[in-house]
Amino acid sequence: MHSWNGIECATLLPCYHLLVVSTYTIMHKQQLVADIVAALQEKLVIAHSSTQTAIDAATDDQTVSEHKYDTLALEAAYLAHGQAMRVQECERELSLMRNLTLRSFVDSAIAVGAYVEVEDEQEVSKHFFIAPCAGGLEVESQQQSVYLLTVLSPLGKALKGKFEGDEVVVKIGDKAKTYQVVTVS
Repeated sequence: MHSWNGIECATLLPCYHLLVVSTYTIMHKQQLVADIVAALQEKLVIAHSSTQTAIDAATDDQTVSEHKYDTLALEAAYLAHGQAMRVQECERELSLMRNLTLRSFVDSAIAVGAYVEVEDEQEVSKHFFIAPCAGGLEVESQQQSVYLLTVLSPLGKALKGKFEGDEVVVKIGDKAKTYQVVTVS
């Protein structure tokens, strides 16, 4: 029996395979997180622009109330406040993604940081990254569409704690959809 970094192997070849798989998944995830961060930065730029537009509208001379029932200025101020809150949320999401510690989930239960491929009943594959935030965001990474899921979403809740090969059923309203977990890394 051989050993590599504390891992006992019958031959050194399985240990090498384990190293290559773990390295690839971490490298893949690093690129995926970089692509997610880029998408979140783009979202932040748009949020800043929208906030500035709303502030300009709220303080414009044309928005001044002409009579007591004219609420355009008040509505513009509410919109500016909402856009400012959106900027704060974008900044929080960016911080969470930049500080996410990546690890391999090979032979581990699905949790935040896992890259998951599932297949539905029609054998259609979908790729997900279990993220701490930004659920619903879709990014292109290494020529693959990857959707961000949080563990608070129905599918995220169903996948949390599952392993490669498990089946999950997601019920939304009166409809149920079954997925097979194909890959977890």
